[in-house]
Amino acid sequence: MTRPAAATRMERALAALAVDPGGLKGMVLRARMSPVRQAFETALKHMPDAPRRIHPGISDLQLFGGLNIAASLAEGRPVRDKGLFETPGLLVLTMAERTGADLAARLAQILDADTGHALVLLDEGATAEEAPPLSLQDRLAFHIEPQDEALRTQALRLPARADLDTARKGLARIAVPDDAMGLLVALAARFGIDSLRAPLLALRTARALTALDREKSVGEAALMEAVELVYPSRATRFPAEAEDSAMDPPPDTPQPPDDATDEGSGKGAGELPDEILVQAIAALLPPDLLDRLKVARAAQARAASSGAGSKRRGNRRGRPLPSRPGRPSQQARIDPVATLRSAAPWQRLRRTPQNAHRPVIIYPSDIRLRRFEDRSDRLLIFTVDASGSSAVARLAEAKGAVELMLAQAYARRDHVALVAFRGDGAELLLPPTRSLVQAKRQLSSLPGGGGTPLAAGLVAASELAQHARGRGMSPTLVLLTDGRANIPLSGTPDRAEARQDAETIAAGLARQGIPGVLVDTANRPAENARNIAARLGADYLALPRADAHKISASVTAALEH
Repeated sequence: MTRPAAATRMERALAALAVDPGGLKGMVLRARMSPVRQAFETALKHMPDAPRRIHPGISDLQLFGGLNIAASLAEGRPVRDKGLFETPGLLVLTMAERTGADLAARLAQILDADTGHALVLLDEGATAEEAPPLSLQDRLAFHIEPQDEALRTQALRLPARADLDTARKGLARIAVPDDAMGLLVALAARFGIDSLRAPLLALRTARALTALDREKSVGEAALMEAVELVYPSRATRFPAEAEDSAMDPPPDTPQPPDDATDEGSGKGAGELPDEILVQAIAALLPPDLLDRLKVARAAQARAASSGAGSKRRGNRRGRPLPSRPGRPSQQARIDPVATLRSAAPWQRLRRTPQNAHRPVIIYPSDIRLRRFEDRSDRLLIFTVDASGSSAVARLAEAKGAVELMLAQAYARRDHVALVAFRGDGAELLLPPTRSLVQAKRQLSSLPGGGGTPLAAGLVAASELAQHARGRGMSPTLVLLTDGRANIPLSGTPDRAEARQDAETIAAGLARQGIPGVLVDTANRPAENARNIAARLGADYLALPRADAHKISASVTAALEH
């Protein structure tokens, strides 16, 4: 029976990793618990380096080792526990989609040390947004996401241990054609892969596969197999787009070695037509590649800015962080365990006849302070265009949307504020609050009519955002307008000047890093509001026929993404 191509690719990737774990760094398997996942984990047990499982909550002490306080105090000498980092091997990180930035940085540090460690990420994410940190994915050679149902009945087979040992021993002697790296780099550029790790990992993969096949030099078959394993998960565009931008193909035909082909296999990498490699990779690209990239960018933006508010350091509550040296005060709490751990190695040296009665001698430099990471509250600043008759008609919808958002604020712990602009200025109608009663009272008396001082509204929102930041909040702007500004900051009607003022202030808000959403309330959405959204760096929503529920749902979706 013919084995599925996907099973063969997984086996070859595992075999290559077994031959060169320190060079290929590892792989990502994106699959929830299933027969495919079980088959993969069974195959991992047969790797030459026995895998050691870790989890996203692993501590620095377990990773890097450290002082064992209990043993040190019992024996009267420093006793140090070894960490996983000290013994090179294969680490298997379960629930990798929950890996925090701190742990990702430490694992990346371990991989970059080139001490022979390899990492396998078991990604159990249910949605495209749940994924391991990109910094780790970029360092690992392979990314496997089984989609073939035929794999459910397949067991994964690795080469015999003796064959793997032979390949490992012969790896250093594998010859590489001079033009192989140039070919891999040019190919990566055609698929929009901007990380230089990709061609390096592809070349190491080709060398490992060549060693497995007991060849002496990297040939075209090994190169093709390597790019099929390494490039598809890293591609950021389809090759058809790249062909248009590739105006000339100079790097692919540099100096063909006329009569001096490489000695080993008889065929150099330069003899492999580019189009064959391009088609081979393109056939493995996921059909929803562009959608995935959009989701990944949105997830990055959310992690960087908004969501449930920005991360901040505190000393009372939140997720514990490693303790740091410092001076105790009313605001700082001492970490007794970390302090004892710092002082323990020096007890014998510090012991004198004068302090012999003291069980533990602690100096001020030993003191470690607790740290926590908390998330600040988010403030949604609704900035509403209350000008003119058409805007007044949308004002009722804006009021309804604000009330709906307030009702949700209790669950999300968000604050809401309301700024309205009309006539020749802007007014803060509702200061930051979670009070639904107060908000409804203010909204019921929200006036409308007059000109559109958009710049004044943005200035008021900016001032409120700065004030909120000073109180530890994370402001987010929700702007409801048609973008047709006609009152500049000077107060004298001038449409061109008003537009210029609004765009300048919007750009200033973008530089302050305030995320936002612009809801175009015009009956016929035009470029005015779209330009303002672009200057703000905000999401643009055109909702000419939306009611309060639709505006609220759209704004919520935009803020969450």
